[in-house]
Amino acid sequence: MTQINGTVFCFAYILGLLATGVANGGYNLIAIGFLVTSLSYFGKRSILRSKLHRNFWHIKPQIWLLAGLVGFSATIYFQIRTPHPSQNDVSKFVTANAKDGVQVVTVQGKISSTPRLTRNQRSQFWLEPFHLNIGNDIRQDVSGKLYTTVPLLQATGLHEGARITVTGILYKPKSANNPRGFNFQAYLAREGSFAGLKGKEVSLIDSEINKEINNWGWWAVRQKILHSQVHLLGVPEGVLASAMVLGNRVVDLPFSVSDSFIRVGLAHALAASGFQVSLILGVVLAIAQHFSNRIQFIIGVSALLIFLGLTGLQPSVLRAVIMGIGALTALALEQKFKPLGLLLLAATLLLTINPIWIWDLGFEFSFLATLGLIVTVPALIKKIDWLPPAIGTLIAVPISAYIWTIPLQIYNFGLISPYSILVNIITTIPISIISLGAFISAIVALIHPTIGSALAWLLYYPTHCLIELVDFVAGLPGAATAVGTISSLQLIIIYSLFILTCSQKWWRKKWWVVGLVTISLVFIPAWQTQASLFQVTVLAAGKEPVLVIQDRSRVLLLNSGDETTSRFIVLPFLQQQGINQLDWAVAAESNSTNNINDWSLLLQNLSVKNFYNCPSRDRNTTITSKLSDTNCQQLLPDREISTGSTFIKLLDAQQQILQIQIQDRTWLILGETEIEKTNKRLPHAQVLVWSGEKLDSSLIAAVKPEVAIASRTKLDPKTIAELQQGKTKVFLTGRDGAVQWTPKGKFEIAVETVEDKASAL
Repeated sequence: MTQINGTVFCFAYILGLLATGVANGGYNLIAIGFLVTSLSYFGKRSILRSKLHRNFWHIKPQIWLLAGLVGFSATIYFQIRTPHPSQNDVSKFVTANAKDGVQVVTVQGKISSTPRLTRNQRSQFWLEPFHLNIGNDIRQDVSGKLYTTVPLLQATGLHEGARITVTGILYKPKSANNPRGFNFQAYLAREGSFAGLKGKEVSLIDSEINKEINNWGWWAVRQKILHSQVHLLGVPEGVLASAMVLGNRVVDLPFSVSDSFIRVGLAHALAASGFQVSLILGVVLAIAQHFSNRIQFIIGVSALLIFLGLTGLQPSVLRAVIMGIGALTALALEQKFKPLGLLLLAATLLLTINPIWIWDLGFEFSFLATLGLIVTVPALIKKIDWLPPAIGTLIAVPISAYIWTIPLQIYNFGLISPYSILVNIITTIPISIISLGAFISAIVALIHPTIGSALAWLLYYPTHCLIELVDFVAGLPGAATAVGTISSLQLIIIYSLFILTCSQKWWRKKWWVVGLVTISLVFIPAWQTQASLFQVTVLAAGKEPVLVIQDRSRVLLLNSGDETTSRFIVLPFLQQQGINQLDWAVAAESNSTNNINDWSLLLQNLSVKNFYNCPSRDRNTTITSKLSDTNCQQLLPDREISTGSTFIKLLDAQQQILQIQIQDRTWLILGETEIEKTNKRLPHAQVLVWSGEKLDSSLIAAVKPEVAIASRTKLDPKTIAELQQGKTKVFLTGRDGAVQWTPKGKFEIAVETVEDKASAL
């Protein structure tokens, strides 16, 4: 009974942390506690016993009340532990009158993380500042944590623990500007950071002292392992081998490789987690099987702590290490342990250390995958017991992990990997060989780097073949299929059905019904939405206007933005809407952003039926050469593109001025050109969309827009005054975020002022 009570309290604590994503979640838990307590006293327990597990109602009523209080206390504890800027936090010195909210400063601080390479070819690390200089002012003593990026050459020789001086731009991070977009501000806040620093110049403070004090650390161990394995394995094979041992958070794996692994559902292979821990424990226990239980415990725990030091304090690794130590403890005491109880205990301990991890995706995926392995693998193996045990386990493990993690993946990203289960089955043995071999090579490299390199070289062909296989599968049609995101309610219902299936005999027999209901919950609402939705979205995508017109199941995309915009704004939005195909793509950006990479990312991930571009663009032939299966045409003046209820006409090829008739509304799209000098007489339009440049008075008078949407944070005072004088409603996507319009509604900001759940996840 004591064990059951402990389980209830642990579950209540975790539920309380999850309730922080809901308004008044803590009070709701207390109400639930009172309700269950009342049912325990006055409910018809004889009826309920036949439907629920007997032990459930053997719990004393006051335990349920205490569980409600534990859940409520968890919500308070979460708020207490949520990072807040201190009185002298560096973010407090971002002045309001700085240009565009940023300012040039000089910061002195200590690097607290391994420098990482970003997609923009800059080096990123966390900096703990202690001195700040703003212009010629007196030096300020500061605290906090800065998300810092510097030019790649300036980062040469930097490492964790180094004391440096950085000159650059101090800025406040922005929240999400697009529907379910990445909330940079919330991400930094969870890490205890409230400002960023875009560095230009870096110098070491007392370089000689730095060398003497910081010439050793876990960063040096990782660097030694990486250099040893890359020496003979090369790139990317050597880097991949190191990532499987150290994790991709401390190793700069080429983005082309990591993107392919993620695309086919093998992201877990790059993240140090329970898979590597199980391999390490298996090998250690096999080697030490002739020793006493106490010696096995000491060797096993030592190996796990070394692995933890190499990978860093990541939630998924900590969860695996705690469970590994728990298993070793049970072995040393010659007692059996319950994996499910151990998982619950590990989760509770970790969330007590840092409750913010409840919204860490790495923690969530690790917990759910492990839960799936514990409760689903045995049942699946029984279903396929006609297969040899080794093959049955090889098939059951990836299926179980996939089943329990796919709802969370759809909820956050709106993507599924159809080939994931098959790829995981095929690659389990190669990944095991590479992971184990790389770990042995890493240990040897610390003693003798040359021998470690030689051992790593033996992994070349398995690693190379694995990369080739993953690249091949990633290039197959539909390797990453967008199904659209699901709501929080759908997610809760799906996981509730999973829990019922695992815990109740009747539901277990009807597992196929649960499967059908789950699939229906994901696909039927998405299908109904796409079949009836008519929506125009003006994305907050930088200087160029980017429009997505969803006409039921048909989609038109106007402009892609630059490569960064395509990757982090346009493509995620389309995927979360469940869009895998563009019926029409129109490239009308100005020549100043003329780059094939702007569209190439979208073309790699989406199929395009019809592609139109402006005749004056230099990159026309380059783009159309990549669209051999697409109807490619030039967008000629006075020639309409008909999409059913939408008509597009190019009014001026030089200025990239488009007129779009969407049902009964006329939209005028102005490119990023010298709009103030536009001589062409423009027609009246209800909606004006432009880059945010200064508008000529005659243009405003001719167009007379009811709504004006600018891709800027601020507008020219004269322009905004003239628009307001004409009673024009003005939206600034850089300030307000994305703007959406539907035929039945008004123009609305697509992002709520306060993002909690989506940004937290």
